[in-house]
Amino acid sequence: MTAEFRCGDVALLGATNVGKSTLLNRLLDFKVAITSKKPQTTRHRILGVLTTESAQTILIDTPGIHRPQGLLGQKLVRTARAALEDVDLIALVVDVTARTRDDSRRAAAILRKIQTPKILVINKIDLIDKSSLLPLIEELSAWDDWRAVVPLSALTGDGVDRLPAEIESLLPPGEPVFPPDVPTDRTERWLVAELIREQVFRNTHQEVPYGTAVEIEQFEEPAEPGRAVRIHAVIHVDQDGHKGIVVGRGGQMIKKIGQAARVGIEKMLGAKVFLDLRVKVTRDWSRREGGLRRFGVEE
Repeated sequence: MTAEFRCGDVALLGATNVGKSTLLNRLLDFKVAITSKKPQTTRHRILGVLTTESAQTILIDTPGIHRPQGLLGQKLVRTARAALEDVDLIALVVDVTARTRDDSRRAAAILRKIQTPKILVINKIDLIDKSSLLPLIEELSAWDDWRAVVPLSALTGDGVDRLPAEIESLLPPGEPVFPPDVPTDRTERWLVAELIREQVFRNTHQEVPYGTAVEIEQFEEPAEPGRAVRIHAVIHVDQDGHKGIVVGRGGQMIKKIGQAARVGIEKMLGAKVFLDLRVKVTRDWSRREGGLRRFGVEE
């Protein structure tokens, strides 16, 4: 560690589907946040820890800013706004497409009332011609008094290497909070549940993913080296009709979800995994305070 070591909290804020979680995973080179093309995939404040020789950056991934519908959506937006409290830096992530621009403006309007230093991250530059980038940077730069503007592609990695240095320069001096080899504050059980939920999002459609939650019932480390980690999990759905969709005809959908999730879990754990999935109807959990608390949707 250097004599001028820096450490601080950085909130990643933005509309849904602008790529905050993909960016977090790219920066850490470790998957702590699940991703899908569907909005509202992220439900929690997720800490990712990036430690270099000169700084420790504690990145806080947040649910996307959107016009909330229902109790779950309201909770997610409040979770995102609460993450802005007591941080050292805020990074507003926007993408180059027009489809998220209204929600990105809404997020920027929230930030204009906050005195915390802010930077602008323009993601998905791989989707536009380079000649269109400069006018877009000029337009978005006028939204606020940014300390830095960083165009990049979290998907391809183009420009991402510039972001850690820009962040570090704005962090206060301080000692590291986490050991240097720790990428997140989340447990393996929590990460496993998220990897399963990710595959529900990727493989089911319409309102089904938003009414699902995953609960790990058993996480058993092997007694002997080389044996499989045994994981038993329950996918909760909030409507009777959704259970049949998640199970699928002849159990094909739950098999597909399990196979894809197991690949990600084995990669994360570095071990073979036996994964058993069940589907249970927990009616209207996403519409009740008690259900949201049970499945960890915090504010």
